[in-house]
Amino acid sequence: MRPVILYPGEDSYWVAECASLPGCISQGKTKEEAIWGYVAALEEDGLFVPEEP
Repeated sequence: MRPVILYPGEDSYWVAECASLPGCISQGKTKEEAIWGYVAALEEDGLFVPEEP
């Protein structure tokens, strides 16, 4: 499991930062959406998703 920092953002969104995913700063309406938004974006762009530590 990746360590994730979550904090409330603007307009009732959550912001997620994950040090084990370089450049990962994502947001979503739920905590889960914020966490997985970055990984989904990498997959959609055909980019490498780093393995969990």
